[in-house]
This record gives sequence, C-alpha cells and structure tokens, in this order.
Amino acid sequence: MANEQLNQLVKMVNQIANNNSHQTEAESVDLIFNHLKKFWALSMKQQIIEYAKQDDNELTPLAKKAVKELAAIYS
Repeated sequence: MANEQLNQLVKMVNQIANNNSHQTEAESVDLIFNHLKKFWALSMKQQIIEYAKQDDNELTPLAKKAVKELAAIYS
C-alpha cells in the first residue's frame, strides 16, 4: 500500500469486520456494508473500493465481501 490514508482505511474496515464477526457471515457482511455506506465519506469508499479491486490481500475475508458489495453500488 502506498499511502498512509489508505493504510488507515484498510485498518478501519478490518476493525469494523472484527467487531462484527460474532454474527453469521451474511449478517456480519451486511453490518460492515451498512456501516461503510452510512458513515464513510464518498472519497473513503472510493479509495477502499479501488484498493480491493487492485490488491485486497490485507483485507479480512469479511471486509473483502463487504467492500465488494459496496463496489456494486459505488463503482
């Protein structure tokens, strides 16, 4: 990852995923997706979507799935 802001976004989405991992997978992904949709600025969403498209190896599996759903709306 190139810049510090992107590093922070990856860290944050992974934390959100970890905080919601006690649900079923589908419920967890939905909670993460809704959090990103409601609380992240459009620029943040676009950055994490672009990262996921190019190199998503630092995202947790739940975070990857939520960002993929986000990309379906914002790409």
